[in-house]
Amino acid sequence: MFHLPPQIDTPEEALTPEQERVIRKFRRFSSISMLVMVLGVAAVFGVIGYRMIRAKPLATGEMTALLPKGARIVSTAVSGDVVVVAIEVNGATEIRTFDARTLAPAGRLRFAVEP
Repeated sequence: MFHLPPQIDTPEEALTPEQERVIRKFRRFSSISMLVMVLGVAAVFGVIGYRMIRAKPLATGEMTALLPKGARIVSTAVSGDVVVVAIEVNGATEIRTFDARTLAPAGRLRFAVEP
C-alpha cells in the first residue's frame, strides 16, 4: 500500500572526528536540557505539594462569643481571613474582629464621642 523507497545497499561509513565531536556535543546539550526540564517540573510539583501540606484547614465546630449586657449586633462582614462584627453597646459602636480560620478574637475597636 505504501511505496517505500528502494533500499540502497551501501556500507556504513565511519564518521570523521569532527562529526563525532558534533554528535557528542549534541548529546551533552540535549542531556543538560533534559536535566534542567526534569528539575523544573520537580520544582513545580514540590511547590504544589508543599502548599497542599502546609494549607491550614478552616476551623470547624462552634464558638460562642459573649457580648456585654444590653449590646446588640449592628452588622457582620467577612473580608479575606477576618470576620468583622459591629456591635452597639450602650449607644457606643464597637467593632470586633475574629480570625476566620480559628475563630479566635483578633481585635477590638471602640468608638467614643469627644466631650
